[in-house]
Amino acid sequence: MQIMSSRTQYDADLRQLQTQMTQMGAAAADAVESAMEALCTADPDMAAAVIKGDQKINQMEQDIQHRCMSLLLRQQPVAGDLRRISAALKAVTDLERMADHAADIAEILPHLFGVRQAGDPAVSRALEMGRKAHKMILDALAALSAEDQAAAQQVIAADDAVDADFDQIKQILAQEIAACPANVDAALDLLMVIKYLERIGDHAVNLAEWVQFVCSGRYKDETMFS
Repeated sequence: MQIMSSRTQYDADLRQLQTQMTQMGAAAADAVESAMEALCTADPDMAAAVIKGDQKINQMEQDIQHRCMSLLLRQQPVAGDLRRISAALKAVTDLERMADHAADIAEILPHLFGVRQAGDPAVSRALEMGRKAHKMILDALAALSAEDQAAAQQVIAADDAVDADFDQIKQILAQEIAACPANVDAALDLLMVIKYLERIGDHAVNLAEWVQFVCSGRYKDETMFS
């Protein structure tokens, strides 16, 4: 009876871990989307809300880490469960960093409001880059939840387009500075925005690589444990 009770609690803890991961993933994705919406609409209140919301996401990370460590120490999981818990422990760091970068972007935005508008070619390209990075997050989270290696591979491949956008926007901004050095501050602020978007894409790739680990025990083509 005690064994059955212990297993039932273990299964409930695993389900709760999945729920917490889903909630944190949605919160991180929403933060990125809101930061891009704030850039598009020049909304200082939305930007401030992204910054404020980062604390909640930090707490989510700590709660998930605590649950993972508790499961590892109390239940000593093996095989697939061990990989799932270990991947969750690592993936929350990527989710937290995505939310941090969304807050970083939101902190920059007040310097851009009134200086750069949504119709600005570089801003328009940055918004499109943000949409791609946001989709990468959603697709990576879906792949992680479904443990779908093929879907994860598509996320990894999608990062090339985000990197290409970064390089192209960087060139546009460099040309702006060369043509009008007085606008250097506005150009550099937007450069930081797209740099954070590029990093967000990288973290989405990391999530996708954790899918490979959950399914196969391999991470970045190296066997960790099975």
